[in-house]
Amino acid sequence: MSGRVSNQLPNNLPQLQNLIKRDPESYKDEFLQQFRHFKSTMDVFELSPDKFSGDLDELVMFLAQVAKCYQDELKEFPETLVEALRKHSTVIDADMRLSFCRSLILLRNKNLISPAEIHQLFFQLLRCQDKSLRTFLKDNIINDIKNINSKHKDIKLNSTLQNFMYSMLKDSHTIAAKTSLDIMISLYKKNVWKDQKTVNVITTACFSKVTKIMVTAIKFFLGSDEDEDEEENEEDDIPTLKSVAIANKVNKKTKKREKMLQNIKKAHKKKKKKDKAPQFNFSALHLIHDPQDLAEKLFKKLEGLNEKFEVKLMLLELVSRLIGTHQLIILNYYPYIARFLAPHQREVIRLLQFSAQASHDLVPPDAVEPVLKTICNNFITERNSSEVMAVGLNAVRELCSRCPLAMSTDLLQDLVGYKGYKDKAVMMAAKSLIQIFRASHPELLHKKDRGRPTEAVAEMTMGARGFGEKEVFQHVPGAEVLDAEEPQEEEEEAPQKGLKRKREDDDDDDDGEWMDVVHSSDEEEDEEEHLSLEEKRAKASVVTSARILTDEDFLKIDAAQLKKQVTGVRKGGNIKKAKIESLYEQEEGTGGRAELVTLDSIEMIYGKKKSDKAAKVEAIMKGREGREKFTGRGKSKMNEHASTNNKQKNKAKAFSMMKHKIKRKAKKSFREKQMELQKRLVKQQKFNAKK
Repeated sequence: MSGRVSNQLPNNLPQLQNLIKRDPESYKDEFLQQFRHFKSTMDVFELSPDKFSGDLDELVMFLAQVAKCYQDELKEFPETLVEALRKHSTVIDADMRLSFCRSLILLRNKNLISPAEIHQLFFQLLRCQDKSLRTFLKDNIINDIKNINSKHKDIKLNSTLQNFMYSMLKDSHTIAAKTSLDIMISLYKKNVWKDQKTVNVITTACFSKVTKIMVTAIKFFLGSDEDEDEEENEEDDIPTLKSVAIANKVNKKTKKREKMLQNIKKAHKKKKKKDKAPQFNFSALHLIHDPQDLAEKLFKKLEGLNEKFEVKLMLLELVSRLIGTHQLIILNYYPYIARFLAPHQREVIRLLQFSAQASHDLVPPDAVEPVLKTICNNFITERNSSEVMAVGLNAVRELCSRCPLAMSTDLLQDLVGYKGYKDKAVMMAAKSLIQIFRASHPELLHKKDRGRPTEAVAEMTMGARGFGEKEVFQHVPGAEVLDAEEPQEEEEEAPQKGLKRKREDDDDDDDGEWMDVVHSSDEEEDEEEHLSLEEKRAKASVVTSARILTDEDFLKIDAAQLKKQVTGVRKGGNIKKAKIESLYEQEEGTGGRAELVTLDSIEMIYGKKKSDKAAKVEAIMKGREGREKFTGRGKSKMNEHASTNNKQKNKAKAFSMMKHKIKRKAKKSFREKQMELQKRLVKQQKFNAKK
C-alpha cells in the first residue's frame, strides 16, 4: 500500500514531462531534482565520454522538452550540450552524440539557441565518421535554413552561414567539404539561396583537388537548367482536395482528419498563388561575376587534367556553355576540341554538340574554320556510312547557325550537293543546311537554291554585315504597320475615297479601249523593292518618334514580323493564319538565339534505324497478340485430353530405348525399303477400295 502512495514521478519522466507542460509552477521542485541529477550525471559522463549512459540520454531529452517552461533555470543548458559536442565530437559514443544533436534541434525549434551557433556546430560534426549522423545533420540544416527564410530573407544570417560554408569548402576533411557543397546546392534548388553569392561560392569548388567535389560542382552548373525544384515535386504529391473531403465525409469524423483537410486546403491555396505568380528561372551560369576569367581558368585546368575521359568531357561541356551563354572568346578551345572530332571517338556526338555550342557571332571565323573543316573531312565523305554523314551535316548546320561567316562559298556548294543523295537522312540534313543559309546569307548559295526571298530576308540582306558589324536601329523594326497618329485615319480615308471615285470615272471615260502597259525589268524591280523597304524603315522611324507604343502595338508588330517570314517580296498577302500562329509558337519557345545545342538536333536521322535484338523480339511478341498459339502441322488435337500416338511417344523416350530401332533403320537395304513401300501401297489401295 505504501508503494502505491509514494511519489513515482522521479522514475517516470514522460509523466512528469506531461504534468510540467500543463502546470510548470506546481512541479518545479520535481524539475529541479531532475536538473541536479542531470548535472551529476554529466560530470560522470565527462570522465568516460566513449560510453553510452541511458540515464543521461533520458534526462537530456526530458530537459529539452520542458526547456520552454523554465527558461531562466535552463539558460546555460544549450551551451552545456554544445561544449560537450565540441570537446568530444570524435570520441563520444555515437548514440549519445545523436541524442545531444536531437536535443539541440528541439531547443532550436523553440528559439532557445541561435541558428548560427547550432549550424556552425553541425558543420564541425560533419567531420565525424558517422554516415547516418551526417545525413541527419544535413537534412536538418537544410530544413532549418528553409524555414528561417520562408517568410522573409534574413540577409545577415545568410551571409554569416555562406561565409562559414565557403571556409568549409576548403576544409581538409573531404566528406565535410563535400556535404557543405551538397547543402548549398540543395538550398539553391529549393529557391532559398538562389543568389549570386551562392553561385560564385560554388564556382570555387570547380577547382578543388578532390575529384568528387569538383564533379559535383560541375554537374550543378550543367544540370541546373534541366533539374526541377524538389519543392515542386513535393507539391505534386499533395492529394486532391476532393478526395480528402470525400474521405473525411465518409469515414469517422476525427480531429486528425479535420486538421488534415485544413492543411491540404492551405497547401492548395499556396500552390495556386505560386502558379499565378510569374516565375523567372535564370540559369546559374547567368549569375557568375566574371565568366571570362572562370572559363579561361577551367580551360587551363582541362589542358593539364589527368582524370577520366568522362570528367574531361564534363569540363569541355561547361566551358562550351560558358562561351555560348556569355559569348566569350577563348581561341584555344577550338583547335583543342578539333583533335577529338572523329567518327570512332567515344561520345563524338556530344563533342560535336560542344563545338557548335561554343560558336557565336563574336568569334572570329578563322578560329572556327578549322573545326568546320575537320567535321567536313572526317564525317561528310562517302567512305563513311549515311548515319555518320547525316550527323556531320547536322553538326555543320548547328555551327553555322551561330557563326555563319565561317562557311565559304565553295565549301557550302559542295555540302549542298548532297541534297540529291540516295539516303534520306543525308538528303534532309543537306536541305536543312540550305534553309539556314536562305535565312541568314543567301548570297553564298546558288540562285536556284535561294528560293523566293521573303520580306524578312530582304530586309536582312539589305544591310548585309561582315564580322564585327552590327546594325543599330533608330526605330522599332516592324513599326510601319502602325499609323503615326491614329485620329488621322478617318481624315485620310476621305481623299482616298475621292481618288477611288475619280479612278472609276476615268475607267468609264475609256469606253473599253486597250491601254499599253510597260513591263519593268528585273533590275528595275529590285530597285523598286529596295525603295519600298527604305520607305518602310522611314515610316517605322516616324511612328516610333511620334507616339508611345503600348502592349497592343507591340503585339501587332510581332505578328507583322512573323508574317514577313512567310510573305514573299513580290507577292504580298494571303498567308494562312495557322502557319503564322505556328511560327509565333516557335519564336516563343526558342526565345531568340538558343544558348544550348540539343543532342537531338545533331542526331536527327530521318532514315529508319536498325532495330536491336530486344526491339525485334518485342515486335514479334506484339504481332502474336490475339492469335492462337502456333503448332506444327498434324500436331494439333481435336481433344486436348486425348492420348498421343506412337510417333510422339517415341520422341519423348530416352535414346537408349530407341537406338536399336535407329540402327536397324539405318542398315536397311534397298530391297527391304522397296518391299516396305510395296506393302504400304497395297494397304493404301485396299483402304481406298473399301470406301
